[in-house]
Amino acid sequence: MLAFAALADPTRRQIVEILAQRELAAGEIVEHFDFSPPAISQHLKVLREAKLVSVRIDAQRRIYGIDPAGFAELDQWLARVKRFWPPKLDALERQLQQASTRELHKGMERQLRRRKK
Repeated sequence: MLAFAALADPTRRQIVEILAQRELAAGEIVEHFDFSPPAISQHLKVLREAKLVSVRIDAQRRIYGIDPAGFAELDQWLARVKRFWPPKLDALERQLQQASTRELHKGMERQLRRRKK
């Protein structure tokens, strides 16, 4: 999934966080960083290809914003993965409770044996 690869980079995550507040022109995005405009342009390209940001032309400016479709795709993927965990965590909890109960019984048996001596 391209979105996760795109978001692996801290600069791109920061760009997404900035754009989550409001749409910005490419030049305004550059002002938030100590990188060259071409470097930020490359980051924006990766985010566009991953469908996390969209761009629209406004006269001579490129205005960037969050692309909800890309994040909806991420949400759907996460929902599928999240369904995997509850049964596994429930099974783990049962195992831990059983192990704890066994240890408690063993401890009580040891105490009773010591008292009988």
